[in-house]
Amino acid sequence: MALHVNTPTIRSTEFSLRAGLDVLLKLESVQPCGSFKLRGVGHACEVLHRRGARRFVSSSGGNAGYAVAYAGSQLGVPVTVVVPETTTEKAKTLIRREGAEVIVHGGSWQEANAHAQTLLGGDSEFIHPFDDPLLWEGHGSMIDELVTQCGKPDAIICSVGGGGLLAGVGEGLLRNGWGDVGVLAVETAGTASYAAGLVQGHPVELAQVSGLATSLGARKVCERSIGLARELTIRSHVVTDGEAVQGCWDLLAAHRLLTEPACGASIAGMDKLRDYFPDASRVVVIVCGGVGVTVEQLQGWLS
Repeated sequence: MALHVNTPTIRSTEFSLRAGLDVLLKLESVQPCGSFKLRGVGHACEVLHRRGARRFVSSSGGNAGYAVAYAGSQLGVPVTVVVPETTTEKAKTLIRREGAEVIVHGGSWQEANAHAQTLLGGDSEFIHPFDDPLLWEGHGSMIDELVTQCGKPDAIICSVGGGGLLAGVGEGLLRNGWGDVGVLAVETAGTASYAAGLVQGHPVELAQVSGLATSLGARKVCERSIGLARELTIRSHVVTDGEAVQGCWDLLAAHRLLTEPACGASIAGMDKLRDYFPDASRVVVIVCGGVGVTVEQLQGWLS
């Protein structure tokens, strides 16, 4: 039995009127640990556990670590998560509540990840937050669900951090014969490693990442996310932190869903979909979720 749940896909009347097209929301924010991450992480943990893993180690800015902690608690496997100093107290608390050990190390995910590698040994396995075919296979299940929930849209909007969600969306589209569905990949200006990689045709490492969308803060995306742009019609769109925060607020106001700026970026990108796909009349927005934000923080960012 999968650790993730099948999530609903709903039509948003408010966003449909605003964008001038049929807008559907894939509500990954209602997963047991608050984000899409559980699909791929849960799948990877189950597979590796069957292969003999008796301890999981991960590195994460929050959501992937929470998913690993949840999966470990469900499977009875101890978990260690290394997080960077930018990780919110809320995210760290949630990870610990699942019984995982939390180690804070470094000012970026890259530094946390390097430290996590030193902790491996014996029958432990590393659970990467975004760069692993097992993750993409698991994340692709959200597209499998769309096939039965709503049928084929003209385009899908998703946020991009390290590229794991995008790779999963691509995996799902290809295995369901939906290769003609467009994808709008959205990130914030301070985390735009995917946009930079598309320009060069291969992943490039940013000197630094910045801004409020810390869950998108990978300085370099996975190779698969760039490669998919040669198999699918993927367009990159970059928003400001302010637009991402406003997207969070719009989603909260319209559908009572609290998400991180990493997710709000996709809501903000919805208004620009027709700039990239002028003939689109139906779009699915992946509401990827995120647990590292409070209403008070959101209000503070808006003021």
